[in-house]
Amino acid sequence: MADTAATQSGTRVGPRKHEAVERLSEKLSRATSAVVTDYRGLTVHQLEELRAQLRAQGVDYVVVKNTLARRAAAAAGIAAFSEVLVGPVGLALGYGDLATPAKVLSEYFRINKRLPSVAGLVEGTVLDAQGVKTLAELPSREALLSQLAGTLLSPLTQLAGALDSITATFASTLEAYRDKLAAAA
Repeated sequence: MADTAATQSGTRVGPRKHEAVERLSEKLSRATSAVVTDYRGLTVHQLEELRAQLRAQGVDYVVVKNTLARRAAAAAGIAAFSEVLVGPVGLALGYGDLATPAKVLSEYFRINKRLPSVAGLVEGTVLDAQGVKTLAELPSREALLSQLAGTLLSPLTQLAGALDSITATFASTLEAYRDKLAAAA
């Protein structure tokens, strides 16, 4: 293999950069969500702490050149994501719950007042900063499922109560009628 590799745009990149594009493209393809952040103002120590917090939640955080990130997005089939890769950015890539990267980064921003979310990507749809904030405020999947279960069970509980009331009323009516017949006899 030659020292350079051709990209989709026809420009040439070195083998290390080509490998970085392939790795990021694979991660973007697997990710269910991604959040673009402006990492300016963070120290190396703060960045390592953030990475540890994200890693604990199953989220990768990568700082990559925009040119390489754009190529990786195009290779992953999400070229529209390239439009939000402007300025020095870091990518938080989540592979499970859609809101996890947004929640962790939102909490980090709330505490440290650094690392604002610039944009996001959820299952192929590009979000603006407000969309990422909204995503972070959503309840967890488990909470949403329990709310749904409660909503579905409520009418059934009311029906069971109504049927129980009807049978209790019917039973007491039959007992009263029996007592009336016994008293008349």
